[in-house]
Order: sequence, then C-alpha cells, then structure tokens
Amino acid sequence: MAAPAAGPVFWRRLLGLLPGRPGLAALLGRLSDRLGRSRERRRRRSPWLLLAPLLSPTVPQVTSPPCCLCPEGVHRFQWIRNLVPEFGVSSSHVRVLSSPAEFFELLKGQIKIAKRRVVMASLYLGTGPLEQELVDCLESSLEKSLQSKFPSDLKVSILLDFTRGSRGRKNSRTMLLPLLQRFPEHVRVSLFHTPNLRGLLRLLIPERFNETIGLQHIKVYLFDNNVILSGANLSDSYFTNRQDRYVFLQDCAEIADFFTELVDAVGDVSLQLQGDDTVDVVDGMVHPYKANKRVMDVIHSARTRQQMLHAQTFHSETLLSQEEAAAAGDRRPAPDTWIYPLIQMKPFEIQIDEIVTETLLTEAERGAKVFLTTGYFNLTQAYMDLVLGTRAEYQILLASPEVNGFFGAKGVAGAIPAAYVHIERQFYSEVCSLGQQDRVQLQEYWRRGWTFHAKVAEEHVQAVSAERNTRKPGRLASVFRAHTCLLCRGLTADR
Repeated sequence: MAAPAAGPVFWRRLLGLLPGRPGLAALLGRLSDRLGRSRERRRRRSPWLLLAPLLSPTVPQVTSPPCCLCPEGVHRFQWIRNLVPEFGVSSSHVRVLSSPAEFFELLKGQIKIAKRRVVMASLYLGTGPLEQELVDCLESSLEKSLQSKFPSDLKVSILLDFTRGSRGRKNSRTMLLPLLQRFPEHVRVSLFHTPNLRGLLRLLIPERFNETIGLQHIKVYLFDNNVILSGANLSDSYFTNRQDRYVFLQDCAEIADFFTELVDAVGDVSLQLQGDDTVDVVDGMVHPYKANKRVMDVIHSARTRQQMLHAQTFHSETLLSQEEAAAAGDRRPAPDTWIYPLIQMKPFEIQIDEIVTETLLTEAERGAKVFLTTGYFNLTQAYMDLVLGTRAEYQILLASPEVNGFFGAKGVAGAIPAAYVHIERQFYSEVCSLGQQDRVQLQEYWRRGWTFHAKVAEEHVQAVSAERNTRKPGRLASVFRAHTCLLCRGLTADR
C-alpha cells in the first residue's frame, strides 16, 4: 500500500517548500491529486465500462419533427439547434486555411478592406513586431475611414483576457493604447476578468499563475460580413510556426452578426481599457453574476432568427442550386454546410459545449468515426469513459513533447510536456488492456521547429485527407488527416 502513495507524498513534500508561491503550490497539488486518482481508476476499470453510454445524458429531444426538405445528412444533428443557432451556408463560402502565415496575411488583408466593423476576440495580443504590424493595419484603416470623401464610420471592438493581457510591463494593453488615444469614439477594448478571481485569492496568487483560475478564451476575428473561426491567438508564433485551425467564412452576414453580438455581450460584463492604461466599469455594464441572461439572450435571439430563415430557405420555391445561383448572380446558393457555435462559460452556468460534446460521444455508433485533436491531452473522466465505452472508431491527434508550447520552458513549466506524455501513456495502456487499440488510435504531430495548438472534435461525415508531418510513438498510427468540420468549435469564455 505504500508504493501507490509514494508519488503524492513526494508532491506534498514539495508543496511544503513553496509557502510563498500559492499559485505554483495549487498547480502541484492538482497534479498530485490526479496521480493518486489515476492509480485508483486503473484498479477500478472493468467490463462495466461498456455501460458508460447508457449512463450518460440523453440526446436533447428535437421539439419538432425533422424537416423532410432538409438534406438527409443534417437530420442527425438537428437537435443541436434547440441549444444554439443553426447557420446554413454554401461550401463555396467556406475556406480552410492551412498555415499560420496564411492566417496572418488574411488578418491584415481583411482589416485593410473593412468598411463597417472589425471585431477581434482572443486570449491576448502579443508585443512583437508582427503584432505591431497588425495594430498599424488597424490604425491605417481607421484613419482612412475618417479621411475618405464618404466616411465609413469603421468601428473596432477588441476583447481580450484581463490577466493574460496585463502580464508584464509591455503587454496587450500598452500595444492598444495608441488606438484608444487617437480614436476614442471608434475603438473599444474590453478585458474580461473572471469572477472566480477576487478577494484574497486575487491578492495572493502572483502574475501568470493567476491565469489558471479562469480566462477569456474566445477566438473569433470578423471583418464586415467575413469571419475567421480559429484557436489561434494574436501572437507572433501563431503567425509563423505554431500550427492551429483556421476556417474562413466569406459573406456570411448572419454568422458575423451573431459573433458581433456575442463579443459585445461578453464585453458588456468586462472591464473597459481607458486611454491612460487604467480600466473602468462603464455606465450600463452588466454585473458578471448577471452575465448568463445577457449571453443567453444573444443565443436565443439568434436561434429565433435562424429558425425563421430555415423555414424560408427550405420551404421557398425560389431555392437555387449552386450552379443556378452562380448564373443568376443575385441570390445565394443552397446551403450544404451547417455551423453550430457551441458556447462554454462555466462561471456563468453556460455549458452548451459540454452538453453537445458528451451527447455526440454518447451517440457515436458502430461504424462512425470520431476525430479528436488537441495540443494538450487531458480528457476528463467522463470523456474517457465515453471514448472507451462506445463502439465508434476514434482517431486522436496529439502534440508530441517537442511541439508542446511548454517544451524547453524554465522551471516547473518545463515539466508540463512530460506530464502530458504520462497521461497519454496511461490512457493508451487502458486502451490496450481493453483490447481496443484497433478502434482507438493515437497520433502525435511533430514538425521540426514548430509547435501545435489545434483543437478539433468532429464526427466524420465527409472528409478530404492529406499527409502531414507525423511520426509513430510506439504502436500509434502515423497519418494526420485534415477534415472539414460539420461543427465549428472552440468557443469558451473560461477554461
């Protein structure tokens, strides 16, 4: 009985040496608890795991029968529109980017041609020359909009996390101050501060470690009616050698309106950056503990609009094929791609992403393929039970230790990649012990000089495959496949 406790005891002794570092102590404590629980879980694994899907939440019921005029493949996912708005677009308006450089150039190009609005939500804005180039593009566009013969009244709204955006003397806030000082009526910078970090906790936890309490993590970049959905932050590595996902939606007014309203809603419960680098609570700001209603009103309003549009689209006799629409030139082609924005803001008791993800994993049937991609492999126990307890095939793409963003970091952060490898090996050992290695396959992304940050969860509907930089860690599979997702993911205001 002494051996299983050796790991936790070691960590507890280490905690005793850190009386002045509560944030680091909390992190080590969580690792200690996880090590202890993982040993217990391995002893408890049994064939009862196969009952996991039966014990999971049921699929939310569709309030009305599936529309017989909708494309057949949509029926399976129509229940999601009871939770979030359903956006139907033509695949001709969807473009999947492949590289950080392409993402950066698209950001700059879209800022330069924006006439009405630029809305950017990210964890933070970096402080290097590439980030300054982006800020210069914003300044140039604002200046042009005011000096033109017919001013366009361009508005810029930026949403960042308060703790991450305030880290260090030179930070996201100082990068954006010139815009606020020069265009105070046209620029809004909102800094979300998690309500979980307050009082004594806020005073005791040092900078950087306070970011473990909660963050603003929405990543969306929109310009007039064009939208980029991504997991990338506004930082130099995400523009050069940090692989992420990027989906560019062109001329999608309804989606752009929704994300503008969502960012405005989160901005209304956030602190507002002032021209003197202070933050303030502006008149009319919504208290964070009333944020649930503010955000859910945006979701419900968009759902209602899209349901009305759905009826008009599929019950209208003027619906055109893509070829007919191209020839006519004045009406949109028939939608063949469906986008459901999944929102997760747990401090506000909004857990839509969690509900949908668990339901999709629960309902995955034999013959279905589920693809999971993450730079940080750390499944919750519920997700782990669902993966091991269902009959669908799983392909899970992970970051190899060398492409983990913490690889080579100083101090305890340098041990984080090894911790993820340990979790990965534990999970794969359970897969093998259940004889499921043919059904559940793990892959590691590796590319010299790059890091990996992509996070995607999808159930396979239709896909295009391409070889990428991968390698085999032991018996793991070796092909990375890039897919067009049915569900657009990655929206969360607190992680």
